[in-house]
Amino acid sequence: MEKTFLVEVSARHVHVSQEDLEVLFGEGATLTPMRDLSQPGQYLAEERVDVIGPKRTLSNVAILGPTRSKTQVEMSVTDSYGIGQAAPVRESGDVVNTPGLRIKGPKGEIEIKEGLIAAKRHIHMTTEDAKRLGVEDKQIVSVQVATSRPVVFQDVVVRVNDSFKLAMHVDTDEANAALIGRAGCEGTIV
Repeated sequence: MEKTFLVEVSARHVHVSQEDLEVLFGEGATLTPMRDLSQPGQYLAEERVDVIGPKRTLSNVAILGPTRSKTQVEMSVTDSYGIGQAAPVRESGDVVNTPGLRIKGPKGEIEIKEGLIAAKRHIHMTTEDAKRLGVEDKQIVSVQVATSRPVVFQDVVVRVNDSFKLAMHVDTDEANAALIGRAGCEGTIV
């Protein structure tokens, strides 16, 4: 029984609401898919924005589609310190009482009052995957990665939904520490 799964690197990115997309890119704007991501229905968009913090601006930040109900920015803790706005570690979508910042597009700029996070490491999986791996939704597990600099990531949240495809996501700080390359690596729950 196969117990390993892909561990992927999730670089800094923005999830944007339709309303904010139109402010940033103009009335009636839509996201243009450039490349599908591992999670079904998710894609890297051609559109890019600048993320403006109190100390520094990160230019050319990717937007992931499709649009969401609320705009949020996900980046590594190192990136957040660099822009001068410490990002708390949270699950995607959990943005209540998080820092805000400004986002600039070619047609306009928005200021989000909250929405900056460092994404909590997590594993996407289906109900069938969860049964096979002996875990359940929202369970916290540890995952060993198979690299030339192996580590065990603790405090990994399991996210179960039948629309998901089995894959773990870590941010660039975590990936760099474990020497996880662009192609990812294999992980195993321990």
